[in-house]
Amino acid sequence: MTFAFGVLRGGGVCARVDGRVVDLRGVDPVFDAPSLNALMEVGPEVWRQARERVGDGRDVGEAPDLRDDALAMPFEVADYVDFYSSLHHATNLGRMFRPDAEPLLPNWRHLPVGYHGRAGTVVPSGTPVRRPAGQRPGGEFGPSRRLDIELEVGFVIGTPSTIGRPVPIERTLDHVFGMVLVNDWSARDIQTWEYQPLGPFLGKSFATSVSHWVVPLAELADRRVPGERQEPAPLPYLAEEPWAYDIPLEVELNGTVIARTNARHLYWSIAQQIAHLTVNGASLRTGDLLATGTISGPEREERGSLIELSWNGEEPIELPDGSTRTFLEDGDEVVLRGEPLGEVRGRIEPVLAAPNDRH
Repeated sequence: MTFAFGVLRGGGVCARVDGRVVDLRGVDPVFDAPSLNALMEVGPEVWRQARERVGDGRDVGEAPDLRDDALAMPFEVADYVDFYSSLHHATNLGRMFRPDAEPLLPNWRHLPVGYHGRAGTVVPSGTPVRRPAGQRPGGEFGPSRRLDIELEVGFVIGTPSTIGRPVPIERTLDHVFGMVLVNDWSARDIQTWEYQPLGPFLGKSFATSVSHWVVPLAELADRRVPGERQEPAPLPYLAEEPWAYDIPLEVELNGTVIARTNARHLYWSIAQQIAHLTVNGASLRTGDLLATGTISGPEREERGSLIELSWNGEEPIELPDGSTRTFLEDGDEVVLRGEPLGEVRGRIEPVLAAPNDRH
């Protein structure tokens, strides 16, 4: 049985059980809330009881023919952190931008690299994405010409941790409520101009889309598989037997699948990401979203971003209608899919009138 929690537009928790949706309003006060946060913060034992209660059909009502537009943002985002945990993605970008040097920077195999994103622009699947404007290379202001996607999965924190107390790697998953699918939209030209020396900022902060359904971590136990060997061996606070989740993923652009990959290609696990995030004493909060970064495999058709699929615009992607893409055009629709996570969808809208006369 596949199981996931969602939130109805207007408030109230629902659940997806195989092919049916059940309405949980009225069963318990945590299910009458406007988001999943009230359920997430009560902890794993209550999560397990809720899943069992829904699974055997007790005290729940059917919600037939529920369309995605009847669903809302599933949780209130506390903080948003995006990692860079795919070896193949990091290697591809290194080869593009540092062709005469080692593709991976010296720290990459020692720790899960990440940056702190903007929680206020995390939006649910189906929300239109406005093309951002900003400074492009050379200091020129205008709409992004290199708008991209990033195929990722994300983990939602349920129970918080205590500030000042690192979470041991063997206890990290106790804090994770579930998994979502993520599209971290990226303006590559804005990002290129601004990210040195500090890192991503406006090229990433304009929109991040997540799926409507949150799959509890317990539902994914049978998808856990051995991960890639980690060399050099991680420091003790990151040490564990390498593992990942076997979840097939795909990217669809304007109705055509242009890439297929798998979450098992991640080098750093979610447990290692949490252990690293908290090792300095930073705390976890209910509603934190921790995304993995773009997931890419070793083959070209397994790349999870347009900058990789088009090799930085040098190898255009051909579509069935005869058109080509290097980066996204206005009107393009991208759908990311990955069962049992569902999908995350977004259509590109034109930039708003830019105040060029003031820049």
